[in-house]
Amino acid sequence: MDATTILAEVSGNLAPVAYGIATIGPAIGVGIVVGKTVESVARQPELQGRLTGLMFLGIAFTEALAFIAIAVAFIPFP
Repeated sequence: MDATTILAEVSGNLAPVAYGIATIGPAIGVGIVVGKTVESVARQPELQGRLTGLMFLGIAFTEALAFIAIAVAFIPFP
């Protein structure tokens, strides 16, 4: 085997690894959003409904990063 063949085999298998690494950021982000929402509800329970809606909006934006990572993982590179 020459170096080009080895490089092609390695780069072909990096997409799942890249996706796995890329999901760490959104997972941490969702954890922070939920944790801060729980903390806020503990401080002011009367705002629970509004904070819950904002929490789900924050989770949706954070999870959008994971969906982008899925799309990027499947882009074929030359």
